[in-house]
Amino acid sequence: MHSGNLVMILHTHLPWVLHHGNWPHGVDWMNEAVAECYIPLMNIFNEMLDKGIKSNLTLDISPVLCEQLEHPDFKDIYRNYCREMISAAQEDRKTFKNYGHDPHQIYLTEFWEEWYTDKLESFDKKYHGSIIGGLKELQDKGAIEVMTCGATHGYFPLLASDKSINLQIKAAKENYKKHFGRDPRGIWLPECAYRPAYEWKSLIPVDPFDKPRLRPGIEQFLAKHNIEYFVTDQKNYENSSAIGAFDQNRDFFTPVSSPEFVETPHNFDKSPLRLYEVSSSEKVEYGTAAAFARHEEMCMQVWSGDIGYPAEADYLDFHKKHLPSKIRYWRVTDAKADMMYKTLYQPDWVWDKLDKQAHHFIHNVENTINYYHNNTGKFAGLAAPFDTELFGHWWFEGPMFIRHLIEGISNSPWIKMAKASDHYDTVKPQEVIRISEGSWGANNTHEVWSNEDTLWTWEAIYNDEKRIDDFFKNNPFDDLNKACKRLLTQAVKELMLMQASDWQFLITTWSARDYAEQRFLYHHSDFNKLLDIADTQLSKKSLSKEDSLYIEETEKRNDCFNELDPNWWKELD
Repeated sequence: MHSGNLVMILHTHLPWVLHHGNWPHGVDWMNEAVAECYIPLMNIFNEMLDKGIKSNLTLDISPVLCEQLEHPDFKDIYRNYCREMISAAQEDRKTFKNYGHDPHQIYLTEFWEEWYTDKLESFDKKYHGSIIGGLKELQDKGAIEVMTCGATHGYFPLLASDKSINLQIKAAKENYKKHFGRDPRGIWLPECAYRPAYEWKSLIPVDPFDKPRLRPGIEQFLAKHNIEYFVTDQKNYENSSAIGAFDQNRDFFTPVSSPEFVETPHNFDKSPLRLYEVSSSEKVEYGTAAAFARHEEMCMQVWSGDIGYPAEADYLDFHKKHLPSKIRYWRVTDAKADMMYKTLYQPDWVWDKLDKQAHHFIHNVENTINYYHNNTGKFAGLAAPFDTELFGHWWFEGPMFIRHLIEGISNSPWIKMAKASDHYDTVKPQEVIRISEGSWGANNTHEVWSNEDTLWTWEAIYNDEKRIDDFFKNNPFDDLNKACKRLLTQAVKELMLMQASDWQFLITTWSARDYAEQRFLYHHSDFNKLLDIADTQLSKKSLSKEDSLYIEETEKRNDCFNELDPNWWKELD
């Protein structure tokens, strides 16, 4: 009766914001994510374990976020944030009483005081100040799977140097091993952005990247690092073409162009319910990786703020906040209503809605999987990838929706929740396809990250990629003096932080444009100044006092990836 699996994947990422501002842009993004998303979800996963139920969700977490969550500075920052919010709720209560506000709004200040107290106590008592430690324990118990992501969320298809892509993956793998004590099996490609192998050139005239040259497909980089699967968009599957199939033991590959290829029992129906291996061509010896394709229709039901579950009138409204406390006291009321018409949030009104929505989603997943299984005979896998911040931050009730989902599916005779690794091992995909280039952004293209407002960022990235490559070619790292090695190590970190796709996204969407432009330019400036100092340091034995102070401040400000070896840049030489 088991027809298929629901593979829910939560993408957990924030750019490097530690030591770069607080509110509205900066480390409070991380404070909010920990309090509203990570701790509530981890609490649910542990509660399910206590009931004998493994949640079997997959989370990827970007290495740059791992580094921030485990940074010693963050722990007290988060504790102080919770205390400030508790104090803010108390101050609101005094104000509301003094001005004769609705008694229910006064009650809501108590609700939030208790809520933030619980998130502070969970952080310290349940997880001992370590979100990553809590996730590791859940994974070690088999309750969840943790995948990795590009080290700093670099946008792979648009990076001009293959060494940059390789560095993002190599650093991600090594960082994962540091935090989770094992190798990652899967990866979230930043922005689900994929590019097959072809003769690529940059859209802007930056030498030498504006000259066409054959570049490996992203799956070839993944295979090089033994990454078995990634996440892509449904449209990439819809635009796919058949390549061939491995035999059951994966010892032999037969391309579809070969006379020996027989389609039965293979089929290439381009359904997102299938799991295929991906290759850029019939030369599968260059490496393949399986792709979980987002089921767009099912995901839309969950995340859409217009027609999805979060638009429910009785859920907490994301946008309207009371100032200066920044606490939300109002419900959605009407997704299209002006802020002045929002009515007070009623926490007890949400439970029947969550139950009905979870069962509605389960019913639709069952129908979708059963219909496909009954018509094709194939075991189905419905991949549902989302940003983790949907569940708790943008949609306050989201973690409880997931709780209802896990419990409901545990009683289903037809479907199960499955970690990505478990579904991959069950299906053991043999068919190989070539998928199209694209992302999960607007129109399935790169346009959100590459447009007239962001081309200047790519010009800077390309020039910096060339500069560091030239430095390595002219100055072998192992031959450098201690000061130069130190400068170059931090320069590589600055390049990686500059490559984060978040900066282009925030510029394009105007959601934090000034902050993103400033942060990008800071990393670009630091990268070049570090190499400027390194150039002058080649013949010296020690740093000047001024240069020494600068490198110390830069290392402290962007203190991440201490396991990084700059020689990783040269891996592809």
